[in-house]
Amino acid sequence: MGQGKEIVAVADEYGNPIGFWQRMAKRLEVNGSSGHSNKDLDPVPPEMRTWNWWHYISYWISDNFTPSGWRKAASLMQIGMSWRVALLNVAVSEVLIAAVITINGYVGAKYNIGFTLQSRASFGYYFSILMICMRMIVGTFWYGISTYTGAECVRSMIYALSPRFRNVQNTLPASSHINTQFMISYFVYFVSILPLHYVPIHRIRFLFTLKAILTPIIGFGIMGWTIANASVGTESLWSQGNTVHGTALAWVFMNGVYSNMGGWATLAVNAPDFTRYAISPKHTYTMAIALPFTATLITFFGVVGAAGSKVLFGQILWDPLLFIDNWTSPGGRAAAFFCALGFYIAQACANISANSISAANDLNCMFPRYINIRRGQFIIAFIGAWALTPWNILTSASSFLAFMSGYSVWLAPICGIMISDFYFVHNRKYDVWELYKPHGIYRYNKWGVNWRSVVAFFIGWVPLLPGFLPNVNSSIHVAKGMVHLYYLGYFYGFGAAALSYYIICYFWPARETMLDVPVYCDDVLKAREVEENSCGEIDSLEKKAE
Repeated sequence: MGQGKEIVAVADEYGNPIGFWQRMAKRLEVNGSSGHSNKDLDPVPPEMRTWNWWHYISYWISDNFTPSGWRKAASLMQIGMSWRVALLNVAVSEVLIAAVITINGYVGAKYNIGFTLQSRASFGYYFSILMICMRMIVGTFWYGISTYTGAECVRSMIYALSPRFRNVQNTLPASSHINTQFMISYFVYFVSILPLHYVPIHRIRFLFTLKAILTPIIGFGIMGWTIANASVGTESLWSQGNTVHGTALAWVFMNGVYSNMGGWATLAVNAPDFTRYAISPKHTYTMAIALPFTATLITFFGVVGAAGSKVLFGQILWDPLLFIDNWTSPGGRAAAFFCALGFYIAQACANISANSISAANDLNCMFPRYINIRRGQFIIAFIGAWALTPWNILTSASSFLAFMSGYSVWLAPICGIMISDFYFVHNRKYDVWELYKPHGIYRYNKWGVNWRSVVAFFIGWVPLLPGFLPNVNSSIHVAKGMVHLYYLGYFYGFGAAALSYYIICYFWPARETMLDVPVYCDDVLKAREVEENSCGEIDSLEKKAE
């Protein structure tokens, strides 16, 4: 047989022939996989821990400098805030969620494991699968929505290259909720980013560095051009005050904080998925500053652009892509293409880091024998971008969109329980290798369920449900107090679940999981290395004795 060719057995260990489908399943197995893990699910080895403090700064520049980040102030001003209060709202919410992400991300950086393994310590080996599925659903959904935004970037690029593209005849029926022009842009965007799903996570950091340099230049460029060409200082948007006051303003403010924190709820849960690639835990601390600073800055860019667009184009444009679509001169089109290209890179990076990789990690955990992160990303890409048809969701499924936007009702308790479990219940002491054992100490009972986390999880989200329902169906009316509790949703869900979990574990501890000293993956690797060296020395001595 030639070297490098994979040999697939045609008979089992007893000599019985293996059928066609069994051979196909064997071929589909991930190299180095077992029934419970594979290379991508294993702790990150030292040679793959390559992310330093700058990579985490550039990561958050990548996630914030997007069209969605630019539009953030619009929704806040629509519910009654002035632009100044909207900026304050963004800053406060981003500082708070950055703290949560950094605190939870420490687990991944310290033990070099992702969310899927971390969740087993808190919820039990099998009950954690439910939490993983919930996070995967969110990631897949937002992958599709972000793909739609990416297609808008491609459309603006094509507008700049060929103005005639604006007049492309639509050949699709109205019932499809998408026209030919946008379908072309959508397909181009999807195909163009597929190769990025092939790049290993520990090497994709170069994209974040590229975007960290490119997107701030674009943001300051658009803002500078707007200020130079429009009298934004006298525009009514700048002088517009709060349209609600007193107690009503306070609750509107809290609603904005909840909404902005909820936007990062998925990343708060799966922070270990990318912090596990850190050179050391201290390199992840920069996230606590990078996230709120970049989010507030891009929001301010959006306010300046919206104020200037009223003067320049006769209408307030919160979308930066619609803004640059108005640059129709030859020089303006060149600038528009460059800006759209920057937003395209930004959107691609954000979609991969926030949605694709996280959902792929979930598939990897559930089917480690057949799916690694690379395969998982391609599966999520096709399901999120095509099976979910995001253009239908955005145009005709407002209730479903509202439901998914409020998904942090469930994600906040998950995050609270995991942080409470690591820092307070287990005092930052895990045995990383026990997390891979179906019958290990983190099984908790014969069903693989930590009943303590089940109780805390329900305490964290059930009281929020009445206030959540009117957001999905406006015909449902509940007491104002329940709506106000929902506005405090992330604080209540996170805090109530974390506190109740700690109290339950205090009175009914799972003693088999309480360790005197933590067990890290490096400890086991070093022990194996010493054992192998010792065996080698013994073999050498025996050969000499012979």
